[in-house]
Amino acid sequence: MGALGQPTLRVEDIAFHFDVSPSWFDRTVLRKPERTLKAVDGLSFAIPRGTTFSIVGESGCGKSTLARLVVGLYQPTRGSLSFATGSGSDGSVRTQMIFQDPYASLNPRWRVGDIIAEPIRHLGLRRAGGETDMRVRELLEIVGLSWRDAARYPHEFSGGQRQRISIARALSAEPEFLICDEPTSALDVSVQAQILNLLKDLQRELGLTYLFISHNLAAVRHVSDRVAVMYLGRIVEEAATDDLFERPKHPYTRFLLDTVPDLERPNRDRVPAVVDLPSPIDPPTGCSYHPRCMLATELCRTTVPEPQLLEATYVRCHHAEP
Repeated sequence: MGALGQPTLRVEDIAFHFDVSPSWFDRTVLRKPERTLKAVDGLSFAIPRGTTFSIVGESGCGKSTLARLVVGLYQPTRGSLSFATGSGSDGSVRTQMIFQDPYASLNPRWRVGDIIAEPIRHLGLRRAGGETDMRVRELLEIVGLSWRDAARYPHEFSGGQRQRISIARALSAEPEFLICDEPTSALDVSVQAQILNLLKDLQRELGLTYLFISHNLAAVRHVSDRVAVMYLGRIVEEAATDDLFERPKHPYTRFLLDTVPDLERPNRDRVPAVVDLPSPIDPPTGCSYHPRCMLATELCRTTVPEPQLLEATYVRCHHAEP
């Protein structure tokens, strides 16, 4: 699945499984079986250069595990992940990550200038210390802070300002691809829009490509070119942003959209959730969404749906209709 065009990132049938088996004693003496958590279970998509591809879904669906696979913190159980030729010294695409919590992602003992300068020094992107200092000042101003802030410590800033520092640190490595893992979820609502607009401005000015991961549908709609909906480790629907929000095909996507407040239709009919999210350690047979789906049939309970293309939307559902 994925959009047409030259991709910066291409993912093919990627999976990552955690071993969550009981202890050796429980397995050998108590005869408890081995158990596997399929956090990511066969994802395929492509992200064209200069665009934003978003992943949405409830907590526990595998979004953050996917982010760690893309950035290289995890090695996939199966499948492949490949970047296009980039500007790195070895021809690779430089990749950086913006983390969810700006309070935990910055070293409290370092001054802001040193935090931003560290990737520059590590990668040897500037020859002299003076050039590095000038680059740090430039990056602070790019993200809407003052060059004087380089001498301050992270605890002296608000949450939104710390996230701007995190963005400046990511940009200091001169990346072409940014993974944004819930970058606004820890921020006040009034600050979230400012950070999202900053990310859009930087993308336009620097030609960046984003993998944006969030459960905030309003944020996703604001920044995305294309959106994929994840459920228990799989993509159940993928489409251009307007198509997905205006013409959702999968019952789970419609359920997620029903949770978004609508001031124009506060009393609209909503699709109720039948049960809570199943355990990813012991997922349902067939279509993993069938215990919560109002449309479920015996086919859904026994057979895993294959992705199909329906009106420019990729959807995994036995009952998807135009």
